[in-house]
Amino acid sequence: MGQTMKLCILDRDGTINEDRDDFVKSALEWQPLPGALEAIARINHAGWHVVIASNQSGLGRGLFDVVALNAIHAKMHRMLAAVGGRVDAVFYCPHAPEEACTCRKPAPGLFTQIAERYGVALTGMPSVGDSARDLVAAQAVGCSLHAVLTGKAAGYRGQPLPPSYPAHAMVHTDLAAFADYLVAKA
Repeated sequence: MGQTMKLCILDRDGTINEDRDDFVKSALEWQPLPGALEAIARINHAGWHVVIASNQSGLGRGLFDVVALNAIHAKMHRMLAAVGGRVDAVFYCPHAPEEACTCRKPAPGLFTQIAERYGVALTGMPSVGDSARDLVAAQAVGCSLHAVLTGKAAGYRGQPLPPSYPAHAMVHTDLAAFADYLVAKA
């Protein structure tokens, strides 16, 4: 039993799949970023369980429903399985920003839910995201912080991240580069 479960927490939109200003509202609109699904498979094969922590305020805003969200995730799971990858669970905040919930990142509620579900402390567990709020939420529970320069952070390639990002976050070109780092570290 002594071995702690190795948990890697990923943001979804802009980290695994293309982000959209008008929200990813359907399975058709959900498109993986190049190499991202293969990256998750490599993380899995190195002994990590992968879970997603994602703000899905489009639900609270009435832009799509849980049936559509489930269809999006079914597509993601199918495409992952085809390359030998797996996401164990998707934790999402369904609230609109004005609902002032505790689960919408940058609040750490989704991370608290993950820790409770798996019965592990998240201290030092890697968390990957493209936006400052992903990393701020992860920082609150002691995760090791990894920014990918895709999605919202794509414009920061070749320059330092703005001060809204936690200062000690490691920066990777994309999820594939993060996977290379994680696998090499093992």
